[in-house]
Amino acid sequence: MVTHLGGTGTSLLAAAAPWLRRDAWHDGSRMALSSLVVSHLLVQLVKRTVGRGRPSRSPGPAPLVREPDRFSFPSGHAAAAMSVAAGYGLAVPSLALPLLCLALLVGFSRVRLGVHFPGDVVAGQLLALGAAAGVLLCA
Repeated sequence: MVTHLGGTGTSLLAAAAPWLRRDAWHDGSRMALSSLVVSHLLVQLVKRTVGRGRPSRSPGPAPLVREPDRFSFPSGHAAAAMSVAAGYGLAVPSLALPLLCLALLVGFSRVRLGVHFPGDVVAGQLLALGAAAGVLLCA
């Protein structure tokens, strides 16, 4: 269930839900949505350029969940979870640590379920942090 927190629908809902508020939550929502869009574009660009196959393409156990596509590097779920965590963590610092832990847990789940290599997850998370930093600098 944790792995689905990095899915497209869940990430978009989490990032957009407090958009209409006029407080730190709105700022977090703006940061999360912006970081999510930028990181998603970067993830898709890198995935299509690198074209690395998923762990299931090599000998070993079958994945425990459905693979969203055939490319593994970088992890889009890990990037999405980290983008949302960074956006809200920057706007509401008291949430930064719990959200970071949750984003790391989403990344771990992708490896544990057999749909990503550890480096895929780290790359996705770093891409997301870079996207969040870029959005923050442009804000």
